[in-house]
Amino acid sequence: MQFTSLFTFILIAATAAASTSKKSECDLSCAKINFPEGQTALAVPTGKLDYLALGVGVQNYSCSDTGTYVSTGAVAELFDISCLYDSAVYSNIPDFAMQLWSAVPEGVTIQEFIQGISDFGNVAVLGQHYFIPNLNGSGAAQPKWDFNSSNSTTAFVVGAKVANLTAPTGSQDIDWLQLKNVTGDLAASIYRTDTRLGQPPANCTNGSDPISVKYVSQYWFYKNNTL
Repeated sequence: MQFTSLFTFILIAATAAASTSKKSECDLSCAKINFPEGQTALAVPTGKLDYLALGVGVQNYSCSDTGTYVSTGAVAELFDISCLYDSAVYSNIPDFAMQLWSAVPEGVTIQEFIQGISDFGNVAVLGQHYFIPNLNGSGAAQPKWDFNSSNSTTAFVVGAKVANLTAPTGSQDIDWLQLKNVTGDLAASIYRTDTRLGQPPANCTNGSDPISVKYVSQYWFYKNNTL
């Protein structure tokens, strides 16, 4: 498939560009989030951008007693696109990825999808994104970004939401988010932007099985001067 080859080429190109180090050495000093004009919900980041990742995965939901879906977390693989920020294809990466991920048959996991595109060559997987039980012992599960599989044992961050912004691309896309560090050395703040899909149906029947909805987004990992 021509599209599959194109997206795989993009990921392999990112890998080749960043292959000299476990930590990307590509210059991100000029990389900036393209916030919608006039938005005030999310603060402009002030820290140093360390990583720019593409998340490809699923948002998970369960049906509430009121007949609406509620979020129970997410699972995603994180691809390193730090070295593609200034490239001609950068602005199209979320759409490329979502079109390809949407075309994958139901029942195929993100891990199986990655193995499939890896047949074309190595791809730049930074780590994984998933949710863990609340560190306080109660309350909602907390999001974690885990680079341990490709970096050091301290390369993770557990976050907490600071603010959200309705996706400027439409109601089918999950919100953009600003999150702060709860624990871990990977980042002081995390931003989820450029989201594609991930929203559940508006209604459900009480007792329905949990569902997983495919999504794509960009994740920005910032450190401050003391982290």
